[in-house]
Amino acid sequence: MYSTSPNTDVRFLLLPLPEFAMLPFGGFVDKLRFTADEEDYSRQHYCSWLILGDVQGYITSSSGVAVQVQAAASETQYSDFDYLVVFGGRSAMATQALAPRYRSILSTAVRQGVKLVSIDNACFLLAACGLLDGHKVAIHWRHEAEFRACYPRIEAVANQIYCFDGNVISCSGGSSAIDLAVEILARACGRSKALKGLSDMLVDEARSSVHLLKSQNREMTAVPHLGHSIALMRTWMASHKTTTELSEMIGISRRQLDRLFVDFHHVTARQYWTEMKLQHAKWRLLNSSHSIATIADEIGIADTSYFGKLFSKRFGMPPATFRRNGLTE
Repeated sequence: MYSTSPNTDVRFLLLPLPEFAMLPFGGFVDKLRFTADEEDYSRQHYCSWLILGDVQGYITSSSGVAVQVQAAASETQYSDFDYLVVFGGRSAMATQALAPRYRSILSTAVRQGVKLVSIDNACFLLAACGLLDGHKVAIHWRHEAEFRACYPRIEAVANQIYCFDGNVISCSGGSSAIDLAVEILARACGRSKALKGLSDMLVDEARSSVHLLKSQNREMTAVPHLGHSIALMRTWMASHKTTTELSEMIGISRRQLDRLFVDFHHVTARQYWTEMKLQHAKWRLLNSSHSIATIADEIGIADTSYFGKLFSKRFGMPPATFRRNGLTE
């Protein structure tokens, strides 16, 4: 049986799923490493971790880099650990499909009192295993509409980079895994140890759970109305709201809103929003097996025929043809 020293402040099992993303995995592990001892010797004194797998061997990331499993599920005493951190795979649907393979591991960990941590699209796996009922999760904005369509009864928050909800913790992925690691370590080891090493990682500071990404809302500071409207467009992706309602929500006229978009993006607000929705639909066609009707509904279009016309006009072919061609390229 694999276990850890009871004297360690906090103990982690790290479960990378097949084709996991290296960025959140590497960021999370490196933050643990810097906190683990007083110097930089990678000794696991204050926190410890093991890489878990359903079987012994290697798990290959989406970039082709493989990591070695240190503890197979059958050899692990879960009650010796505080957190099981699950790192999502390449696509949400592929991750969700792993439920039969990993359900026993996750359920056993929960029964033995281990807190579950979902990174990136790993929330699809936890939801498919029935482990998110009654919880809310932070989700990457790219997966928000898809998650809501699959699990409408689970509260998804796309305006937080991580979320603590009882024994379930979630993170939207990417570099926010570092921020989540800091927060978990701060609660277990103290803020000073948790922040150790950030400068070595060339990270300015640990971001709060409600940090607003400048890269996602680059106009937010310079042009608040424009940034606010784009954020609302993402939030209302599946709604039937109009740009008139959007302008009323942010407190300016429809004409002023259009002028802002034309000045900064050379299109009207409606054209910008339509493009955003169609780009989302394009991504979903290539990265999910959901029906065209479901994807159309995700962007607020109930009429599949109308969706097909819009899509064909923008991308030069019907959605079904685009999916077929895209998946075989």
